[in-house]
Amino acid sequence: MTVVEPSPLGFRLVPLQRFAQGGRWRTEAMRSYSSPVLYWFTRGQGRITISGITRGYGPNNAILLPAGTMHGFDMMGQVSGVALFFPREQGFEMPADPLHVRLRDAHSQSEMAQQIENIQRELERGAETMERALNHHTGLLTVWLERHAPVHDDISPPADARAADRLVEAFTALLERDFRKGQGVADYAAALGVTATHLSRSCKVASGRTASALLQDRVHYEARKLLRDTTLPIKDVAANLGFRSAAYFTRAFQHQTGKTPSAFRKAD
Repeated sequence: MTVVEPSPLGFRLVPLQRFAQGGRWRTEAMRSYSSPVLYWFTRGQGRITISGITRGYGPNNAILLPAGTMHGFDMMGQVSGVALFFPREQGFEMPADPLHVRLRDAHSQSEMAQQIENIQRELERGAETMERALNHHTGLLTVWLERHAPVHDDISPPADARAADRLVEAFTALLERDFRKGQGVADYAAALGVTATHLSRSCKVASGRTASALLQDRVHYEARKLLRDTTLPIKDVAANLGFRSAAYFTRAFQHQTGKTPSAFRKAD
């Protein structure tokens, strides 16, 4: 599948292989988008972390994420599929919560693939009626996904894991809102009414990462994005992300990525 350039309406379809070029951080680091995104994995497997909770994915998995959902995923071996980015303003209703749909039978897999192909063809056609057609296609797609989404997980987690998931979801929502303020894990824990130790332990249960690791990952993804996509001076990137000084940002960025901000910008 070729890359379909963004339409004037904001739709964009990108093969995952292309999406992942330029370093593992482009998929694995915690990030969010200002518009909804659908990942359709057709081959391979890995793990995806959504709102701080890590689960496995495999072939014929569709994952629909509302705007502002913090997430990242790894790719174990050869992974194929597409990322479908929706516009910020849709002419159709989107589900309010993330959906992870595992399609196990050939009929539903074929239906899902056909819906993605319909959207791709419409984007490539670019007719005057494209907006209406895309809104209808994507509206039907999201309804179809909701109908195929499981009512419950295959295996209900124990009570302590469910409690950890709820706390981590609340933490990542705060983190997504406030990560530019330069706050530490203790600040988030206090806002949630728990100790930093308990918050970090819950994050470890839910995602295999500590609260500090999730925080650093989110901040440094945004730093790399600003360095790659903008011409902001490094001191402004640092200020934008709540660092006390450009020097402190440079040390933290180099510790996290192995490169100084200026070296990363030149290399990328």
